[in-house]
Amino acid sequence: MACYLALGTLGGLLAGLLGIGGGMIMVPFMAMLFQAQDHPYATLMQVALATSMATIMFTAISSMRAHHKLGNVRWDLVKLMVPGMLVGCFLGATVLSKMPTRAAKIFFACFMFYSSIRMMRSASRPTDTTPMPSGARLFGFSTFVGIISTMVGAGGAFITVPYMNAHGVNGRQAIGTSSAFGFPLALFGTIGYVWNGWSVPNLPAPHIGFVFVPALIGFAVASVLAAPLGANLAQRLPIPTLKRVFAVLLMLLAARVMWMAFR
Repeated sequence: MACYLALGTLGGLLAGLLGIGGGMIMVPFMAMLFQAQDHPYATLMQVALATSMATIMFTAISSMRAHHKLGNVRWDLVKLMVPGMLVGCFLGATVLSKMPTRAAKIFFACFMFYSSIRMMRSASRPTDTTPMPSGARLFGFSTFVGIISTMVGAGGAFITVPYMNAHGVNGRQAIGTSSAFGFPLALFGTIGYVWNGWSVPNLPAPHIGFVFVPALIGFAVASVLAAPLGANLAQRLPIPTLKRVFAVLLMLLAARVMWMAFR
């Protein structure tokens, strides 16, 4: 349980600092921890991803409330983008639930490499003035966010923050708005993993679908307490520097997951 609490604290701090759900960091550590605990290898990544998504439900609420109090959430964008994200969540959970563990690890590692490079580039790119798209284009992008977020067990900020920055939303509002996306993404992503894992045999007990309950409790308690601290730090720390540090960490973890896949 101590490992779960420590990892949840890290995830909560990152949720507040960068508007992420913490999943991009927690999933690799969860996979390593579950493997050390001799969880069935065939469903290792599915359990890690599902538990991460379930944890983000709690982390995102805490982070969202903190950013809302600071006036950093663009609720107009939340209302426009959430419907497409929900569609994507069900699609992503269904696809990932059918993937072999090695393929899921390779996909996750490749996307982490991509995200780290994207975040590093966005850290040095000024905010653009191109307006946000609307209609089918925005719905399509939101659906893509839902699919990818569910397949990597994260809150989507690694996609939505650079996207909003490129369409005239300043750094702190982009982070705050991404924190508000986290709860609906996590809720529907978790429902998808519970549904697809409900009848899967030999999952570690106690579980609800692919969600491993003891890890969920430890992660959720610690992350909810740590998220407001991260949100307050985000008001004082330089966002570009934080993005660069996070990008380097993502790259190192991606290399570790890729090594696990081919070991």
